Amino acid sequence: MNNDDREDQRSEADADVEREIREGRKFSAKEAMARLAGPGAMKGASPVSRPQQAEIEIGTWLRSHMKDPSGALPVLLHRQLKGSALLLEELDQPLAALALHCQKLLASDYLLNDLVREADVEWARAMGERPFFDRAGSPDHPGDPYTVASVRKALIELLEQLPQ
Repeated sequence: MNNDDREDQRSEADADVEREIREGRKFSAKEAMARLAGPGAMKGASPVSRPQQAEIEIGTWLRSHMKDPSGALPVLLHRQLKGSALLLEELDQPLAALALHCQKLLASDYLLNDLVREADVEWARAMGERPFFDRAGSPDHPGDPYTVASVRKALIELLEQLPQ
């Protein structure tokens, strides 16, 4: 028996042992990422980049803390912050970036009106309805879930919940 035959037998035996071990274990997403990255690639580092971690933290916080029955407003706030310069400046404190963003929206009638318009469009798309846009000097439509007043109130409540 030559060396190549012995190595083939060892590698087959090793593969059999590895297969038996894996049969008794549950396969996780973390293990899949580690296998894709290769051996030694994950030594102490997260496979998720720091900006992505910050974005995920904001999205998770918004979903669990923002009261919005149709869900358009948290989606929009999250989308606006993803990859923004404001978030990149606050990677270690993503919720501080969210607070700053909300304060900026509340301080500008133009930005707030734009957010309300986007929320109306997002809501209409999700519900298969026509959006209700606010018109200056006209009363709010009774079926409009996103008015300037309601979005302002939601942002203020959000700021009150954010950790200081």
